[in-house]
Amino acid sequence: MSPRRILDPIDLVADRGGVVRVAVLTEAGIGRRALERALRSGRLLRVRRGWVVTNDADPVLVAAAREGVVITCISQASRLGLWVHEADSRQHVGADPKSAGRKTRRAHVHWFTPIVPRPPDLLEDPIENVLAAVASCEPFERALATWESALNKGLVTLEGLAGYSWKPTARRILAEATPFADAGLETYLRPRLAWLRLPIRIQSWIAGHRVDVLIGDRLVLQIDGAHHVGAQRSEDIRHDAELRLMGYHVIRVSYAQMMHAWPVVQDLVMRAVAQGLHRAA
Repeated sequence: MSPRRILDPIDLVADRGGVVRVAVLTEAGIGRRALERALRSGRLLRVRRGWVVTNDADPVLVAAAREGVVITCISQASRLGLWVHEADSRQHVGADPKSAGRKTRRAHVHWFTPIVPRPPDLLEDPIENVLAAVASCEPFERALATWESALNKGLVTLEGLAGYSWKPTARRILAEATPFADAGLETYLRPRLAWLRLPIRIQSWIAGHRVDVLIGDRLVLQIDGAHHVGAQRSEDIRHDAELRLMGYHVIRVSYAQMMHAWPVVQDLVMRAVAQGLHRAA
């Protein structure tokens, strides 16, 4: 008979992300004495009754376990790599109104009954709950951009989302969402330019590069993010010149102008259209 393998509670906690309920360790066969030894050694820490963490655990998850909440809304969207308008200095966390989650000044707490039930071990909200929180927290355009980012990354599908019971704002977002937007700014551009009643193509491929927006046949709108510096900026200038030689008119604006000075950008587009710069020669 082979000797019984001794389970290491520290390894088990680390394998499960560094933040674990004690009940999970108990179910895995970790005895109370082994757990106490790990705690006395300082290699595991008890952050809340029933929860232990490793020394190098994700501090965001440690805080969630300590407060009895889950990471949700734009905070979890950002952790998933989704487009969010801008980071909040506070974590956005979720708590069921019937739960023991505590109010804290260090976080923005979303008290709502989740779309997808949360098991007791959960520290990061399922994507459906994240989108529900975003819909209730962010202005429509911003929320739609985050939803479309989730669709574009394949984290959800329109068909799958249609099966849930959403609140009115979320239903409106779902009705307008498309999985084809590659970046959050595209979500803003479609409705903002729809009044032109011109063909508007997002992320068209022209002269070996994608352009953010092609209005009509020849009017190109490019939006520069923070990465448009150095070699990227030089390549943008070269590509703009090539587009002009091909008969395109290029309007290049910054992210800040797009988000905080839209009337200025809209005026540039209006004047270009008025001069017929969107039409092929």
